[in-house]
Amino acid sequence: MRPYNNSDKEQLIEIFNLNIPEFFDSKELNEYIGYLEIMGDTYLAIEFESKLIGGVGYEIRESDKSGRINWIFVHPDFSGLGHGKRAVEHCLKILKTDPKVESLIIRTSQHAYKFFEKLGYHIINTEKDYWANGLDLYLMEQRI
Repeated sequence: MRPYNNSDKEQLIEIFNLNIPEFFDSKELNEYIGYLEIMGDTYLAIEFESKLIGGVGYEIRESDKSGRINWIFVHPDFSGLGHGKRAVEHCLKILKTDPKVESLIIRTSQHAYKFFEKLGYHIINTEKDYWANGLDLYLMEQRI
């Protein structure tokens, strides 16, 4: 894991596109690019053997005292090997040490919510077809 650099952008977009349509809708790409421009200082590149294989972001929202994990994905060839878990655990460690954070929030889909349940999150709301047709919102929380 290392801090995101602007030079990572094109490769991350390629990896993002490989996760469409299973985990993201194509219309989310512009939102992701905008996120990198605004929140790049808290975005991390996930590497394996010196190769960029994905990304993950985190943020602290003082308005609701929450820590959030954002835009996590890995190259499909590296999915299920623990890289995503390692990335999320790294972000959670950062978020849990901030005294402003009272809860951890994740917005995910039916395809990834079980991953977050294993990390201690629980579902607080679902909304069918939220992200796109066939991609439901799973709003999850973990109290700290």
